[in-house]
Amino acid sequence: MTEGFSRHHGGVSTLKVARRIGGRPHEGRLIAGDLVLPCALGRSGITRRKREGDGATPAGRFALLSVYLRRGRAAAPRLVAARFTRPDDLWCDDARSFLYNRPLRGKTPLGHERLWRSDHLYDVVGVLDYNIRPRVLGRGSAIFFHIATETLGPTAGCVALRARDMARLLPRLAAGVCIVVD
Repeated sequence: MTEGFSRHHGGVSTLKVARRIGGRPHEGRLIAGDLVLPCALGRSGITRRKREGDGATPAGRFALLSVYLRRGRAAAPRLVAARFTRPDDLWCDDARSFLYNRPLRGKTPLGHERLWRSDHLYDVVGVLDYNIRPRVLGRGSAIFFHIATETLGPTAGCVALRARDMARLLPRLAAGVCIVVD
């Protein structure tokens, strides 16, 4: 087992994410026990001073609170809380709203992300506990762990894996898994 990466209740409990040495700001690596996978980060790389819309992935240790899955697109992880998305599932990214960085459903005039996307990047969406409790308006919202483009193009600040790599990783995750971005 790799030092610093523990297995808990039959799964990997810590995922380590860092920029790829010599790579572009959005090119990263995710380490899950003995599994090393290329990942996409925010277009601005990793930051310790996250702001809404800066395109950066926040540095820190974040629990994976829950996983949203699009029915028929991915197998549910064994040990991590998961639910199926619906076409009207949204995530509020409107920094002026008291619903900022919270799930929504249905039509809304508030700024939001759709969790049901035609490009399938949110077929698997892990909600990270970044800026959830307490929420600080303008510090960034919708920091997810989701599916990347096949070319691992940059995200808006999330951590993303190719669909095939996400499918390999999900069954390995322990309950209470954390993602450490450094």
